Parts: sequence; C-alpha cells; structure tokens
Amino acid sequence: MHELSMAQGIINAVLETAENNNATEVTEIYIEVGRLAMLNPEQLRFLLDVLVENTIAENAKIDISEIPVTINCPECGYEGVANLDDSDHYAPIIECPNCENLRISILNGKDCVVKNIVIEKPDEE
Repeated sequence: MHELSMAQGIINAVLETAENNNATEVTEIYIEVGRLAMLNPEQLRFLLDVLVENTIAENAKIDISEIPVTINCPECGYEGVANLDDSDHYAPIIECPNCENLRISILNGKDCVVKNIVIEKPDEE
C-alpha cells in the first residue's frame, strides 16, 4: 500500500512548511491527485486523518481533488483529456479520444501535489 508512504510524505511536507513559517496551527490542506498516481483517494484521506493526530494539523480540513489525465497525440494533434480504460487500474490503457492512437504523450495526471496549506500564526506584537 503505497498510500501510506505517500500520506507520510505529504504530512511531513505540510508540517515542515508550517514549522518553517512559525505556524501555530494548520487549518486547511489542499492536495491534487492525478488519476495515474495510482492512489486511492479514500485510503489516502483515511491515512492523512490518522497521521495528523497529535500534530498542529490535527483539525485541518483536508481537500483532495482528482486531476484528470491530459495528453498530446502526435498522430492527430489532439491535446486535452484522455480516454482511460480502467478495467485494470494498475495499468490503464490510455488512448486518444480523437483517433484512438495509443502512442500518446502524457501531459498531466501522474502526480500527487500538496497544492496549498492554510496556517495560523501567532499574533505579533
């Protein structure tokens, strides 16, 4: 289950960023997960909820958005959202929706990114 290692990496990055910015609390965490990142969003959310316990992000709202796969097709020039055959979620077949070419370039949809965090800082006098 690589969701655990990914969730741990996310929380480490969030807490390190919060610490570097003298945060007293992390209130929101925004994450984008590409369809080809091979992460189950429900499992990722559960693990994040567990991993933030007893940290300054314990009460944070966690927002996970799924990013579609975008491609470029050298055959017909199509650039946009891909058709995915999800029959095998470990190796989905990706084809151009325009010409059904399978030799495409993936432009987006493979990454998992912490897009934004919202923190509270102590009042400065």
